Amino acid sequence: MIDLSRPVSLASQEFVQNKFAWFERIREEKPVYLAKISVLKIYTVSRYEDCTNILKDPRVLRNRSTATGGSRFPFPLPKSIQVIAESMITEDDPNHRRLRELVRRAFRPQAIDALTEQIDRYSHELLDELEGRKEFDLQKDYALKIPVRMIGDMLGIKREDMPKFVGTFSVLTEGFSGWRLMRTLFKDMPDSIKFVRQLIQDKAASPEDDILSHLIQAEDDGDKLTEDELVAMVFLLIAAGYETTVHLISNGVLTLLQHPQQLEQLRAEPRLINSAVEEILRHRGPVQSTKPGYATQDIELHGITIPKGKPIMPLFGAANHDPRVFDHPQIFDITRTPNHHLGFGHGMHFCLGAHLARAEARLGLLNLIQRLPNLQLGVAESALQLQTLPGWHRYNGLPVATNNG
Repeated sequence: MIDLSRPVSLASQEFVQNKFAWFERIREEKPVYLAKISVLKIYTVSRYEDCTNILKDPRVLRNRSTATGGSRFPFPLPKSIQVIAESMITEDDPNHRRLRELVRRAFRPQAIDALTEQIDRYSHELLDELEGRKEFDLQKDYALKIPVRMIGDMLGIKREDMPKFVGTFSVLTEGFSGWRLMRTLFKDMPDSIKFVRQLIQDKAASPEDDILSHLIQAEDDGDKLTEDELVAMVFLLIAAGYETTVHLISNGVLTLLQHPQQLEQLRAEPRLINSAVEEILRHRGPVQSTKPGYATQDIELHGITIPKGKPIMPLFGAANHDPRVFDHPQIFDITRTPNHHLGFGHGMHFCLGAHLARAEARLGLLNLIQRLPNLQLGVAESALQLQTLPGWHRYNGLPVATNNG
């Protein structure tokens, strides 16, 4: 039962298992709604126009210390992870513009386009191994391995260092919950940061033709990224570049399997893959909200006052189904046009890695459905487990069967 008279926890099973029903009720009945993340109360906005306006509103800042005069984060953070938490996505102009300009050239579309042949080749290598198997976990055995390999190539990770690099992924994606948390904060994260610092120092001494070398060499009127900023950038690339892509591919496969007519249309008309990826991002994209911003003054919206200093979070999952913008928003349609979804954000914090994520999803999905024509879920849909992470729509795994042999 959806009860809007109280703040729901965005990490609760109650919300996570029914988030799209919650989004619809919130968007239509309480477009400014007070929710919770842990003990932190947060104002959410859910209509498309409100989300885009808040993301461009100069009265809303990402850096909490600037907005409130207090600490940078609502919870104390150990020194072991402060360097990676103070990244570009929690900065505002002019420092955000400075960091983004230094990084932008390394992520220009032409640089990513040069990687598409590698993405395609690696996707086929993985499928060569999977074609003979009757069942496997699509997320662990396919969707995860593509971005890990590609980010490793982009950073110029040597093959012998890949096990340590994969360990860093594991720390970032699995280490901040449950029994692993203390080990993560005081052992694994410091070890991972040490590994990345050494990688940066090695690249500075012997630069190569990879994005990390370009980031180290990036300069704008004599200004360069500091080592701490480079460390934060590498972890941001790993977290954003990995997590978005893994779950974009996984969610895409599941959504297509849930809509067999759309899947068959895509197989028959592979030219639709670009619009299919955009529709997956809109309909069941992995990113369902932004990092919170903080009001620098009282903000009035829909008769509600968001007080100065309070956090505000646009809910992309609700905005992407707003009937004021999208015709028949509940329908999954791979031919939908126009499709100005918010799957990669909006405004100055629009995802720098969007071009790469789209390329990996496009090739990863198309190669998969063409080479495994009998692909189906390996378990009942009700057995799939959504993760209780606020702001995300992602599963613990995706068992599939191929009906081969």
